[in-house]
Amino acid sequence: MENKKLHPSIEEFKAFVNKNPRVLVDVKKGKTTLQELYEDWYLLGENDSKWDRVSSEADHGSKESKGDWLSNVLGAFKKMDQEQLQHNINHLSQAIGAVQGVLAQFQAGANKNKSNPQTQKQNNPFIFRKD
Repeated sequence: MENKKLHPSIEEFKAFVNKNPRVLVDVKKGKTTLQELYEDWYLLGENDSKWDRVSSEADHGSKESKGDWLSNVLGAFKKMDQEQLQHNINHLSQAIGAVQGVLAQFQAGANKNKSNPQTQKQNNPFIFRKD
């Protein structure tokens, strides 16, 4: 495969991003694109105060997201349709009951096959013996 040389400004931008990986937080969240970041970097330069602000917001956002995890989960539960949730739980319970029934049948069948035939005869109250 042919190795193409990138434009020097793109190489510099890649080096800038490698030194400041926090600027990619908004790209990962979908708030901006790499193209927009590149254009801002190209126009403003890497010493602009925007990059300090972006880095501090990324730090603040990551601390908030760790602390708000529980509240996000609880908020999701509040938004759920309670009737639909109950319906799904009932179906799950029925499915688990069916699986337990099948397993019980297999275990009972395995226990019958393992038991000694002589013990089965002794348990039978109608044993006829020849004298």
